[in-house]
Amino acid sequence: MTTFLIKHASVLVTMDDHRREIPDGGLFIRDGFIERVGVTGELPERADEVLDLSDHIVLPGLINTHHHFYQTLTRVVPAAQNANLFNWLKTLYPIWAGMTPEDIYISTQTALAELALSGCTTASDHLYIFPNGSRLDDEIHAARETGLRLQASRGSMSLGESKGGLPPDKVVEDEDSILRDSARLIETYHDPKPGSMTQVVLAPCSPFSVTGELMRQSAALARQYGVHLHTHLAETQDEEAFCLEKFGYRPVGYMQHLDWVGSDVWFAHSVHVSREEVGVYAQTGCGVAHCPTSNMRLASGFAPIFEMLSAGVKVGLGVDGSASNDGSHLLEEVRQSMLMARLRAALGGASLSSETAPVIMTARQALELGTVGGAAVLGRGDLGSLEPGKCAISSPST
Repeated sequence: MTTFLIKHASVLVTMDDHRREIPDGGLFIRDGFIERVGVTGELPERADEVLDLSDHIVLPGLINTHHHFYQTLTRVVPAAQNANLFNWLKTLYPIWAGMTPEDIYISTQTALAELALSGCTTASDHLYIFPNGSRLDDEIHAARETGLRLQASRGSMSLGESKGGLPPDKVVEDEDSILRDSARLIETYHDPKPGSMTQVVLAPCSPFSVTGELMRQSAALARQYGVHLHTHLAETQDEEAFCLEKFGYRPVGYMQHLDWVGSDVWFAHSVHVSREEVGVYAQTGCGVAHCPTSNMRLASGFAPIFEMLSAGVKVGLGVDGSASNDGSHLLEEVRQSMLMARLRAALGGASLSSETAPVIMTARQALELGTVGGAAVLGRGDLGSLEPGKCAISSPST
């Protein structure tokens, strides 16, 4: 058994149920899990390793609920700089089609290194394109060398242009092959135990790139194995028009039709959702990965995050793909979420300086999105706060 003591933090921000912030705080950790939290003088004096964090603020590790690591290699492509989502995708699909397993490996390590530098310790990545022999295994192996926790989403695209979808036919897969590989990945890599470093998620890409049948079968397979489900949803008005024309439903209604709602589901973006659809999320337990920088970069709109939180919806943060963000800085995403929520409040009500100003998001509420909110979205009860029983590091070198 190994023990690790962190002591004398100027402020230890627990993000526990009472949101305690402890001056001269510390943690006592045993075998990778927090055993005690409190004022340094109340903790054991000895441990196998001791780290004095005087003049430091200690926060829970940030949690990234939506990313596309592979896009780290296609930042700032000139033809994609001034495009909305659909045109941006059509510009980049042909480039992504040339990626190799080595590209997936390198981009994963690059993205995780950047995330770690911004305070992120857990990341969910959505890999949905597998050209030239690439596999999700390439990402998982790369992540295991970095020391960050990975929620590896086995994404997929099966609805090519010839069948009315958005992606070119050369980047889509056969649905039976997708389902077989999904089962293989879960059986090979998914670890449901507390403290797990790798968990597998099933994540058909979007309503405009997969069939309804693949969505249904993916949901059934995920529930058979007890893993989570993830997809893009309600990101743009183009997507809303696509769903209405092709399926006769708005995006959220389409998910209900496919049995894609529940506490095991979270959606990336959810920018264009009505009050009633927010209610569906709250009632069924769906989570949301809010990606403010990407939504601004692609002119997708303002997600109603404050309204979601008020309704009891689980909300976390995502940096989204590095090609729609041009970076992987999760702490900056915390700040962007606060600023976007405040701007939305201002546009929807009176001046923020008036007596009738709307309630605005605070900095601490934004930090909740990046910590306990993200843990709730991913279904990781072992993460998100600094309190007994939660994950920690066993030594500074891990």
